[in-house]
Amino acid sequence: MPRPTEQNPYLPHSPFSCRGCTLFTGLVAFKEENRMETCVSIILASILIIPFALKTFTPYLWADILYIGDLLRILVKFVSRRMRRPFFFVLDRFLEQTAAHPDKPFIVFEDESFTYTDTDKRSNKVANALQSHPRYKAGDTVAVFMGNEPAFMFTWLALAKLGSPVALLNYNIRTKCLLHCFNCCKAKVLIAAPELKEAVEDVLPSLREQGVTVLLMTKHCDTPGIESFSDKVDHAADTPLPRSLRSHITFKSPAVYIYTSGTTGLPKAAVVNQNRLLTALAVLSSNGVSSSDVIYLNLPLYHTAGFIIGFIGSMETGSTIILKRKFSASQFWDDCRKYSVTVVQYIGEVMRYLCSTPKRENDRDHKVRLAIGNGIRAEIWKEFLNRFGNIQVREFYASTEGNVGFVNYAGKIGAIGRVNFLHQKLFPYTLIKYDTERDEPIRDANGLCIESAKGETGLLVSKITDIAPFVGYAQNEEQTERKRLRNVLKKGDLYFNNGDLMRIDKDNFIYFQDRVGDTFRWKGENVATTEVSDILTISDCLKEANVYGVQIPGHEGRIGMAAVTEKEGAQFDGIKIYKHVVSYLPSYARPRFIRIQNAVEVTGTFKQMKVKLVEENFDPGRIQDPLYILDDNKKSYVPLTAQVYSSIISGNIKL
Repeated sequence: MPRPTEQNPYLPHSPFSCRGCTLFTGLVAFKEENRMETCVSIILASILIIPFALKTFTPYLWADILYIGDLLRILVKFVSRRMRRPFFFVLDRFLEQTAAHPDKPFIVFEDESFTYTDTDKRSNKVANALQSHPRYKAGDTVAVFMGNEPAFMFTWLALAKLGSPVALLNYNIRTKCLLHCFNCCKAKVLIAAPELKEAVEDVLPSLREQGVTVLLMTKHCDTPGIESFSDKVDHAADTPLPRSLRSHITFKSPAVYIYTSGTTGLPKAAVVNQNRLLTALAVLSSNGVSSSDVIYLNLPLYHTAGFIIGFIGSMETGSTIILKRKFSASQFWDDCRKYSVTVVQYIGEVMRYLCSTPKRENDRDHKVRLAIGNGIRAEIWKEFLNRFGNIQVREFYASTEGNVGFVNYAGKIGAIGRVNFLHQKLFPYTLIKYDTERDEPIRDANGLCIESAKGETGLLVSKITDIAPFVGYAQNEEQTERKRLRNVLKKGDLYFNNGDLMRIDKDNFIYFQDRVGDTFRWKGENVATTEVSDILTISDCLKEANVYGVQIPGHEGRIGMAAVTEKEGAQFDGIKIYKHVVSYLPSYARPRFIRIQNAVEVTGTFKQMKVKLVEENFDPGRIQDPLYILDDNKKSYVPLTAQVYSSIISGNIKL
């Protein structure tokens, strides 16, 4: 084969020739360069595509990662505090904040402001005054009967310094209920606000028989058996209390007794021990609240939301509390503007009350960035954001005595939380099938409960463990045992019955459906009262709706009834309401009876009262309010007469 030479440039070049070598090298370099560019392009495309793909297929991954990180951080902090000696309690966190920010406002109330130091010293005066009382000894249980005022907070801190458990009495209760709540915790002392003097006097004979010391937060009291206390506090020293007074306290010691709302009977005293209260410190901080935040506390301090989230939570973050005597929809946003509030709390119907106020041009003129609470409905959630601006709504689920909770950290409207693997490992829970007619879980042939499928409504039950204990109710073993559920997924296991029906969707968001006992069964179908209530209140003329089931002789299950209030300036229109419920609700869920009230009766935390309504049924002889019955023939709600009532009871009219 002839070799190409300089003299014969027309001969084909071999790859082994100089020119061929150069060309080959160039081709290789070109390919390498292309390969590099391709790799760079792939990497750049991946950088751009991966986040898009993650957002499309796992849109909540980043929120999950951040939440799990927060959960682990909280656990590490909690464990480190549990290991400290001497024992570290909530009070110690307050004392740390006082040392770190002595002159920072802690409580702002009406025209008064109290720094952390002021609060510390005032609580010392209360503690020293009480310690000098001859019928009190450190560690005795004390009941506090006060509304929202700084004295409530001073008193609780004082009792914590004395090592005394505190029963937080609802200031709305009276006579039999007041005595019942007081006796639940076996308190030796009752400290009451002056405006509650008459309520105390009503039960004073019983208290005196028990040898209870009754102190009134006033400078003078002329009622025998009730002693003035404010005058003693004013003259007491503000010197710190020795730690030895609370040396007997362990993590299992009761810290506070918080009472259930009593919507289905007399309230029960849930025991919140020192360990549980210590975990509660993280509620606000885990939701991004810091020392620079100003918190608007208008929920009752006797309740979990006001006391644990607003008061105790602020001790952890070192925030400033704007304390209000009670919730006022008309003053809410003006207060937020006045005090530069950044964090607000809500519960129950609070958000709906705010959305029901007349619209203003300055509705979005505020610094509120976070609303934290539970019980907001999806439609109200949307309306709240549309009207008041881009406020982060952090909905959560928890109960005073319960051992599991959820947080909607991803902000999915309507959900109470998001479930994930780690959370379920730490706090095992499940949803089980529930028979609302028999009011009990459905069990298989082996006597075990049946887990609900994803997307299916079930009863929330949570395993009782060392990490997730259930302490129970004070002096009420019967009610404590009723909340324990045995042989759930295997023989011998023990779960807490949360009493709430839930649903988990395909994206692992969990939704509240209804309370057990509120859901009723009619025509073989389950009716969720909250769903029916939501439908009624989006009508033109109805403002509030309390939905419940009533029994009728000769009929299985319970039929729907609603106690409603009318919107201002509106009148009940039977034809319009009929068209509305027929459009939105299946036949079995439509309220057959409607009762018009001036106001829907609620508890201090806006939970609707149903017991009395159920007892009164739909009897026009017992009810003075206007009553209506659904009439399919007339396609309207028509007045319910005594004659129609009698025909229903006798069975002449079948429903």
